[in-house]
Amino acid sequence: MASPAPERRFSIVCDIQEKFRPTIHEFDKVILTTRKLLLAATALQIPIFVTTQNRARLGDTVPELQSLLAAAGPLVKADLDKTRFSMLLPAVAAHPSLSSSSGPAEVVIAGIESHICVTQTALDLLASGHRVYVLADGVSSSNREEVGVALARLRQAGAVVTTSESWIYECMGDAAIPEFKGMVGVVKETMRDTKAALQGLVGSKI
Repeated sequence: MASPAPERRFSIVCDIQEKFRPTIHEFDKVILTTRKLLLAATALQIPIFVTTQNRARLGDTVPELQSLLAAAGPLVKADLDKTRFSMLLPAVAAHPSLSSSSGPAEVVIAGIESHICVTQTALDLLASGHRVYVLADGVSSSNREEVGVALARLRQAGAVVTTSESWIYECMGDAAIPEFKGMVGVVKETMRDTKAALQGLVGSKI
């Protein structure tokens, strides 16, 4: 099946907030991969949605991501606050990329927690007919044992469990595209972060 055009791709960053920092397994590695996702999505002009869970109680999106969100400009809709666990909020579902009349979109997800918000969002998107990518080097939970169970469930449900670098190259598809040189720069710039995230989060879970 041919890949969708770039405007049919979509990225969601789930609840990477300050109050979760002490409790989430390898939280710093989730941030590293999310930074990479934001750099790639911005370069490839992929819309980005960033949610928070009960922001008044759990805090803002972490400072490490704020400058990248600002740099992405109109591509980003940040601070979409929620109490429900699925990120498929009305503001997200209404985006043209997810319109039912436009056919299936490709949606990539990073964030927390793997077995709660990430899982419920992925299942909702799959039920709506979209193709879902979950970045194994960009999701985690408070209990690390939950992560592998969640990824196995999502794979069985039809999601693509993959890594950030694999997803980036799949989005590009061809080294001849104008964005390729810039994207190679992103990959090189984040090479050390990628290795750390893979070692900390993936292991045997994929």
